[in-house]
Amino acid sequence: MTETIMILAAGMSSRMKKSESDELNKSKIDEANKKSKSLISFGKDDKPFIYFLLDNIIKAGYKNLILVVGKDYSDFEQNINKYKGSNRLKISFAIQKIPSNRVKPFGTADAVAQAIDQFPHLKSESYCVCNSDNLYSVNALKLIRENDFENAVLAYDRDTLEFPPERVSSFSIMTMNTEMNLLNFIEKPTKDQVDKNLDENGKIRVSMNIFKFSGKSSSNFITNCPINPLRNEKELPSAIMNM
Repeated sequence: MTETIMILAAGMSSRMKKSESDELNKSKIDEANKKSKSLISFGKDDKPFIYFLLDNIIKAGYKNLILVVGKDYSDFEQNINKYKGSNRLKISFAIQKIPSNRVKPFGTADAVAQAIDQFPHLKSESYCVCNSDNLYSVNALKLIRENDFENAVLAYDRDTLEFPPERVSSFSIMTMNTEMNLLNFIEKPTKDQVDKNLDENGKIRVSMNIFKFSGKSSSNFITNCPINPLRNEKELPSAIMNM
């Protein structure tokens, strides 16, 4: 069990496409194209998306949050300072620097590795990691926090996710053995790959990028993560598969 979670929020957002924004007013489109996706406001109270995630993180029992952001994170800092639940969560910032020979951040494993460098106690402690632009349920956040495994990843049942079945090709699926131990991640699978990689219950297992790590057993693998040759990034699934 752990009380610490790391939110990855340094990735660069893509511009909102017309097909995704037909029902949004111009101000929302402008906001979406200028801000991190997790800072776009939603709901009747017009709250930043990340507030909903933070609410669930607190309800799931976490006490410490490390928010991994880019070097220009004033928007995040301002929004976090306004968050009404900040007194129930110790919030720290880690900066993911972009190498001089790159335009974009170097991937999720690089984000975690840089956070470990800035918070060395993570090398000897357990912590969870999730994306800033997915709204994980309280149950999911508790399950990854409270499970007894040193290292873990939540394997979602595709049939329970509220999006069309064909959208699974936008995510990663996971292959498992009969004991539900992870065998592999398949990034953006084809329909044929999806159909051929069902678990023993006939379910498609989808990764929504929520993990638990033991600092003692995982830090070296994360720090020394190989570069994915297709995406040219250091990605957590690559580090995990080397463990």
